Amino acid sequence: MAGRLQGKTAFLTAAGAGIGRETAELFAAEGAKVIATDLDKSKLAGLNVDCRALDVRSTDAVNAMAKDIGAIDILFNCAGYVHHGTVLDCSEQDWDFSFDLNVKSMHRTIKAFLPAMLEKGGGSIINISSGVSSIRGVPNRYVYGATKAAVIGLTKAIAADFIRRGIRCNAICPGTIQSPSLDDRIATLAKSSGQSLDTVRKAFIDRQPIGRLGTAREMANLALYLGSDESSYTTGQIHIADGGFAL
Repeated sequence: MAGRLQGKTAFLTAAGAGIGRETAELFAAEGAKVIATDLDKSKLAGLNVDCRALDVRSTDAVNAMAKDIGAIDILFNCAGYVHHGTVLDCSEQDWDFSFDLNVKSMHRTIKAFLPAMLEKGGGSIINISSGVSSIRGVPNRYVYGATKAAVIGLTKAIAADFIRRGIRCNAICPGTIQSPSLDDRIATLAKSSGQSLDTVRKAFIDRQPIGRLGTAREMANLALYLGSDESSYTTGQIHIADGGFAL
């Protein structure tokens, strides 16, 4: 199949790398008009779409961009941050930053873009949550897991409130995905623990029963389905793509 998003306009956050970038590329390949954003616009280099810098922690910036762009059909919320540690390692600043970036950024984009989506007659909102959330707890992901559980709650609330007005809202809950972000976390953990990079990477791989890491393209494929009319009867759902991590 081709042209699955033909005629649709898609707005994406954190499209500079990993899942966000793969999704931007796939959406464009399937016919969508794509507006790809990232805090650092230079990370968007090479994407053959409308690329813009955006700080999703700024309500004014998000509102201004929504006003400039107008109605969209797909809102893809991908911005996020992984804090490492237990409650004892989580400062007030860590808590506030994590919730601001991982959750409130989605509140900002949805509140800014939703009115025009409603006026247009509907659309699909796709939020990146995680298997580490209300689905499963893992060591040293205290505030991260709390934020991603909140994303699931936010997703279900939006779906329930606007189900009769053409808005669908779903969450993707990835397992461990190969990405620049994961590489950075592996390097940081190896340095702090005194373990080799290979040892740390193997530990990340081994927690997936399927025996490998996921790919950003696999998550993008799921986002494509949720953004397309193929998923027109699907809303408020948690879509787990984790190589068996939640088993």
